[in-house]
Amino acid sequence: MSKFNEDTRVKIPALLHLTRLRYEYLSLKNSVWDTRNNIFGDIFAASISRLNPGVSHADIRRTLEDIQLDLLNDDLGKAFHKRLTTRSGLRLIEFDDVNQNSFHVVTELPFVNGGDEFRPDITLLVNGLPLAFVEVKKPMNTNGVLAERERMNRRHANSKFRHFFNLVQLMVFSNNQEYDDAEPEPVQGAFYAAATYGQAHFNHFREGYAAELSTTVHELSDDTENLILTDTNYTSLKHAPEFSRNKLPDTPTNRILTSLFSRERFAFILQYAFAYLDKDTGVEKHIMRYPQIFATQAIARHLDGGARKGIVWHTQGSGKTALAYYNVRFLTNWFQQRRQVARFYFIVDRLDLLKQARDEFRLRGLSVNVIESRDEFARDIKKTVAIDNDRGEPEITVVNIQKFKDDPTVTAAQDYNVSMQRVYFLDEVHRSYKPTGSFLANLSQSDRNAIHIGLTGTPLIGEQAPSKALFGNYIHTYYYNASISDGYTLRLIREDIATQYRMQLQQTLQSVQVLQGGIAREALYAHPRFVQAMLDYILQDFRHSRIAYGKDGANIGGMVICDSSEQARELYEQFVKLSECKLTAALILHNEGDKQFREDQVKAFKNGGIDLLFVYNMLLTGFDAPRLKKLYVGRIIKDHNLLQALTRVNRRYKSFRYGYVVDFADIQSEFDKANKNYYDELTAELGDEMQHYSRLFKSADEIRTDIEAIKQALFLYSLDDAELFSQQVGQVEDRDKLLRVAKALANARELYNLIRLNGQQELMALLDFDKLRVLHNEAQHALAQLNLKAQIENAPDTSTLLNQALEDVIFRFEKLGESELKLADELKGVLRRTRETLASTQDSQDPQWIALKEELERRFKKKKLSEVSQADMRANISVLSDIERKAKALNQENTNLQTKYGGDSKYLRIHKRLLESRRVESNPVKLHEALSAIKQVVDKAVLGSRQLLGNPAFFEKQTMPIIIGKFQESLPISDVDTFDIINQLLVKEYLGQAQSKLNS
Repeated sequence: MSKFNEDTRVKIPALLHLTRLRYEYLSLKNSVWDTRNNIFGDIFAASISRLNPGVSHADIRRTLEDIQLDLLNDDLGKAFHKRLTTRSGLRLIEFDDVNQNSFHVVTELPFVNGGDEFRPDITLLVNGLPLAFVEVKKPMNTNGVLAERERMNRRHANSKFRHFFNLVQLMVFSNNQEYDDAEPEPVQGAFYAAATYGQAHFNHFREGYAAELSTTVHELSDDTENLILTDTNYTSLKHAPEFSRNKLPDTPTNRILTSLFSRERFAFILQYAFAYLDKDTGVEKHIMRYPQIFATQAIARHLDGGARKGIVWHTQGSGKTALAYYNVRFLTNWFQQRRQVARFYFIVDRLDLLKQARDEFRLRGLSVNVIESRDEFARDIKKTVAIDNDRGEPEITVVNIQKFKDDPTVTAAQDYNVSMQRVYFLDEVHRSYKPTGSFLANLSQSDRNAIHIGLTGTPLIGEQAPSKALFGNYIHTYYYNASISDGYTLRLIREDIATQYRMQLQQTLQSVQVLQGGIAREALYAHPRFVQAMLDYILQDFRHSRIAYGKDGANIGGMVICDSSEQARELYEQFVKLSECKLTAALILHNEGDKQFREDQVKAFKNGGIDLLFVYNMLLTGFDAPRLKKLYVGRIIKDHNLLQALTRVNRRYKSFRYGYVVDFADIQSEFDKANKNYYDELTAELGDEMQHYSRLFKSADEIRTDIEAIKQALFLYSLDDAELFSQQVGQVEDRDKLLRVAKALANARELYNLIRLNGQQELMALLDFDKLRVLHNEAQHALAQLNLKAQIENAPDTSTLLNQALEDVIFRFEKLGESELKLADELKGVLRRTRETLASTQDSQDPQWIALKEELERRFKKKKLSEVSQADMRANISVLSDIERKAKALNQENTNLQTKYGGDSKYLRIHKRLLESRRVESNPVKLHEALSAIKQVVDKAVLGSRQLLGNPAFFEKQTMPIIIGKFQESLPISDVDTFDIINQLLVKEYLGQAQSKLNS
């Protein structure tokens, strides 16, 4: 049996699974919705009336118009989301009792604005509002989930769709495969994202409460299954064994649907999981990462159990400040439901962290109070309201303990307002909170009933008190390995400086010592001669890295951690004197410039305006700049401070798989010591969980192991003869096997860059990397050819030429002017639209469609489109536009006829083939009457019999009397051969659909 297509393998099973989650399937055939926004008005009105007793029809109509006005804002739906989640006034959703809401699911709902349109595979409605959609692809589809992401990004960029993305909150993408955690880009799996105007960020989802959530999955109703199969015209799937497997609850697609769209979870996500960030570049909409969802729910369970303190251990770079923001919103309502008023505090131990936390909270819309003195804290502790800003915004108070942590009496116990529930989030609890110090005692005394939630991703190392002893048990944990697998953080590469340069530095040090005798170590490393050699290497390496990392590395930033503040100043001063240096730099020291100046410099670095930062103690922890990808370490940093400093370069940035640490200070021994202590501490605090940090760094030994794995993967292939290798991979028919070969060669290419950057010449001799780069290209060609064959065999004949050659056109010009760019963009757009229009046909045997396809092939198949003149482009645009126009008209005619058969493309094709054959009377009304009657009987028979489609000869015998009877009633036929032709067409369509040989 042929492979199923994406509809039969993923979409239909997903629709069925959503009904298990108690979503009611809604056929679009008899439904009415507002095409301006796709709100189902009747469902909306009934739901709002039920949730808001006494509301008038006029109020409901006014609310719908207000929603429409909200959707016209250029705010990513911020105004609408505020209306959606409000708990006062007219409620759009009942969040406290989610079963009071109406949940529906539809398929292929058109989102239309003018001539632009898209149709998500699945759209989910809550109270008639389309709040989420699901796009699916079949497993191992060409380019994987990346292809769907690119298609979605084109939608997001279309301003005509913005009002729809203001309404839709959540998007899911799946090709029904398990995650491949080794891939830097999400090629396979099931992912979720917030609606956006720009690039969608795909998030993994790994369920943390699977057993508990399984109770939300109900039995699948046979009547519902028959309804969906009949409505989508897939009755032939009913008894297929592949279909039975694909509709199981534990497929990757169905698992993520359960995780995100079970009623209680979906209500939680809609209410608490979104953040709108008002950045200088515009509004961004973020969605909770799954560990943040589970940490938030774990905090609630922890508090429900009577605990007053605990630790959330989420690795560096996993968004702990954002977690605190989400919890302010969640816990505010959580305490209100228990008739308590909550006030929130975020405790830091440094001024720069206070500013960073303040800015991050304000970006997300919180009102932020800042406390830096004992008097301010004493006044705040007596406040009797949860918020005291005049805008009514959720509020948090950020406290810097550095200014008063040693004050023995911040406030007495009797001073605080006992009616207030205070929640303290203590940042980075692996440091600074000494049990013998006064701050913890002060904090406890300030409110003995307060809740203390410690946040960390690093354990205490050494002889300090373990975090758990001070702040309680772990509430939730999320480790480095998981963060790497989920794409939130990167592994690190430690680069030794070149041997020749190391010798040069040593000679410079010796000469300075000879000249100046017993010079102090700090002065020695800050000496101009030493600094000059160090700066030369840094600039050379940094420029080289930007080139070596390709286009994504063109704007990376670097940070130099200096041996002393004197060395930092000398490095910066020498840098400023370099007249020919095109790079920019900033010096960040606690006594260099004022606070505002330093803040402006840091902001400029984050935004790409500064290339290099020279620092000593500042910015080593808590500094978050994703573009920072090169860290030059010029001094020994000890214990957890070293690990925190190194992870400044672990943030996700474009296509980078690693952050890079250049080791001037020979930190290897200190790192090994810190790592061992780190593991020991993890073992003591977490037991067997220490292995979750095993992937922090990629070592030279790991590179050697990778090289050995590459050799084993390529053992059966000729690596010294590219022509023979090309023949060998060209004969491989197993796609998975060929993927393993291509992946091994891709890994070799990556290792080559790492070895070259590290200067590890001894590793370069282990493989012929230059030859492997050539072989990688050949493997990619073979893989593309294999994919092409699979498309031809398993997809409808909508012309592989259109899906491959024209889609991959690249335009190059010797002199690129604005007019050529505009024409090139226009030609690319017309090419894509023409391909998509032709490929979307439901009838690839239509003579008119074939003529359009052949016209496209005739004009473009033999032309080299990569180098064209303006005249050629204009001519091509004209031809393509004409083909597109005709193809659209033909598709519309097919859609109209298909609608007559309830959207069943099988009967569209049967109808047209019979009229083309001229064997029946040319009366489309009578023909439709006969075929519709046949469809009703045959569909019912197929649904009711497991064996019917499994025996083609028997099926053919069963359908013949049905055909004869129904045609005799509507369109009499006297020719027996005509009945045979009709029966063959019908049987072919049903069997073809069951085997996915025809269009979906």
